[in-house]
Amino acid sequence: MSQPASDSEMRKHAAKLLKKREDFKQYMWVYLIVTAITTGVWFFTTPDGYYWPIWVIFGMGIGAVFTALDAYGKLSNKPITEADIDAEVERLKRNS
Repeated sequence: MSQPASDSEMRKHAAKLLKKREDFKQYMWVYLIVTAITTGVWFFTTPDGYYWPIWVIFGMGIGAVFTALDAYGKLSNKPITEADIDAEVERLKRNS
């Protein structure tokens, strides 16, 4: 039989999600500051040269995408319930 997750499990999961979302917001501030600093360095040292900060922006952008997916998207897992464990045990029994 399917058992819903307990209130304490749901609260723990909600707290994890809120922490991930706060971490994402903090990461975006760092991303903005690093982008501004590297662009400033580029502008004052070689404004007519190759725009090398794009590599920093691109690299940190990849991290931002995965951090956002973890906090808001499909990478965010639901809590594992007893029903999930029971279903996995049954699947393993059928396949053995």
